[in-house]
Amino acid sequence: MIYQLFAPSEIKTSIQLPSSKSISNRSLIINALSKGRYPIENLSDCDDTRVMIKALSEEKKTIDIMAAGTAMRFLTAYLSVNPGEYIITGTTRMQQRPIEVLVNALRELGADITYVNNEGFPPLLIKGRELKGNEIKLKGDISSQYISALLMIGPVLKNGLTLRLSGEIISRPYIDLTLQIMKDFGAKAEWVTSNSITVAPQPYCSTPFKIENDWSAASYWYQIAALSGKAEIALPGLFKSSFQGDSRGAELFSRLGITTKFTAQTVVITNENTRPQYFEENLIDIPDLAQTFVVTCALLNIPFRFSGLQSLKIKETDRIEALKTELRKLGYILKDENDCSLVWDGTRFEAEKHPIIQTYEDHRMAMAFAPSSFIFPGIRIANPGVVSKSYPGYWKDLTMAGFQIKEIK
Repeated sequence: MIYQLFAPSEIKTSIQLPSSKSISNRSLIINALSKGRYPIENLSDCDDTRVMIKALSEEKKTIDIMAAGTAMRFLTAYLSVNPGEYIITGTTRMQQRPIEVLVNALRELGADITYVNNEGFPPLLIKGRELKGNEIKLKGDISSQYISALLMIGPVLKNGLTLRLSGEIISRPYIDLTLQIMKDFGAKAEWVTSNSITVAPQPYCSTPFKIENDWSAASYWYQIAALSGKAEIALPGLFKSSFQGDSRGAELFSRLGITTKFTAQTVVITNENTRPQYFEENLIDIPDLAQTFVVTCALLNIPFRFSGLQSLKIKETDRIEALKTELRKLGYILKDENDCSLVWDGTRFEAEKHPIIQTYEDHRMAMAFAPSSFIFPGIRIANPGVVSKSYPGYWKDLTMAGFQIKEIK
């Protein structure tokens, strides 16, 4: 299936964003470890959260998490401390995504994990049991989801857990988000130095918990505001003092002329139509916003250099190559530096007459390129259903905001 998009001349709308996938998935694991008796409020309705709920609620030996990388990492740690024997698997792409760093760390703690097929990759055979190890050393530039997976089981380990991280720590806000949710459930977990975290062997407490809406999803409405020229968009359910790392996107979009006004728990964004001549930023702590900002700056004809993108190659797809390939169709030639930076010097050439943007089974490719319909009316997005991974109502919300979407089979 392909969607063809036509953007409205201006935007004035209120959008009920999905709840945070990051908070939902962390709170589900922690709630399960706490043997929680309270239902979590405002859970995300996305694919990643649905497979997590299914895995935690069904007593099955084989768990298929499909394309949900977060679920693969978090459940691998969770199942390691949960008595029983399990096989955890996923899609073909998931079976190509490395998990050796996490498996090795869990084995150091005493976990019984075996690779079913290829060494270093899912599927995994896990025999859950009590883990007695209490100290792990890891490189800080690995996925923060590995670190979060380990941290969340820390309170149920017999001797607690100390994580020592070396080198540059990427996605630190996601680690802080994990620590905050752990504390909300009664854990004692904190940074003791700039690169060391300790978790006390103190069980979680069951507690009522409500999920904040998703700042990652909000970034696409900031992008729409930036590209529309004239926009006023209300986004309820976002907190000014959010622990979601992607809330920093509001500050970055202010440099692109987007004003953010907080009213209670609602954000209202408007376009002041100011923009820089050049944009440079290290996105190491907010890599999920890379596609949003790369596409936005290109479409606004703002040369840029975005660094800190090393984790993009092991996401749902190789996002660095995907961005280079799809933006080339629109006339932008991007260069990457050492697989960790994307650069555009402002050079343009003629775009394809009828570009079709491939999404590579990656929800963020679809959502980052859809607003390009402001600049390229009638642009087509292949496999639009991928947005169900994090924002199932994205296309419906676009329609409500005035976009015309035609289905091409």
